[in-house]
Amino acid sequence: MSKHMKRLTAPTSWPVGRKTCVWVTKQMPGAHPIERSMPLLVVVRDLAGYCDTAREARRIIGERKILVDGKVATNYKMPVGIMDVISAPDNKDNFRLLLDRLGNFRLMRITPEEAKWKLVRIENKTTIKAGKTQLNLHDGRNLVLDKNARKTGDTLKISLPDQKILGVHEFKEGNIAYMTGGAHIGQLGTVQELTVTRSSAPNLVKFKDGFSTVKDYVFIVGEGTSDIALPEVNAL
Repeated sequence: MSKHMKRLTAPTSWPVGRKTCVWVTKQMPGAHPIERSMPLLVVVRDLAGYCDTAREARRIIGERKILVDGKVATNYKMPVGIMDVISAPDNKDNFRLLLDRLGNFRLMRITPEEAKWKLVRIENKTTIKAGKTQLNLHDGRNLVLDKNARKTGDTLKISLPDQKILGVHEFKEGNIAYMTGGAHIGQLGTVQELTVTRSSAPNLVKFKDGFSTVKDYVFIVGEGTSDIALPEVNAL
């Protein structure tokens, strides 16, 4: 795998000019898939606007001034993805990283109280020793439960940085979902029905809003109302 990336080949979700320079920082493998994340340096420089150059961004990060999910981040190539909380205590800034309706990464300004939690989707789960269940989450985290009480597709609300479960949004009819891909990316919808396909084709989710999408693009964010604000409503 190449350690370098040209700006012309960078994902379109990144807020970088394609012809201003040749190269752009490439994130290292980590918690989020490379195609669904961006390096912390680009977040600090291009999204938050804390500096103008990569050298300045590396200095800010190296001086331990940036927190990701409540923990100090010192690696400027660290991959940052959907729902991650980025904080700059010196500036009293807190943001949540989301995708807008055009599929571009956007920083949503949030309150200090909101910065103490995040939403994580259960991607899959496994049974480990002593009959306990390990939940594998969308941001690379693993949580161990004493019993198999959660389903794949459910969303957990966890505290930061200690990862305690504060609440659960189940994948079921009537709950609010945020689209992370497809034609309706960045949009909210109310779940109506899940259609399980007995083949290699993806499972489909039908919404009361008049559209359908594959299950992998559905991120449950609330019951009745959404726990998060959308970029169109309160963008940086």
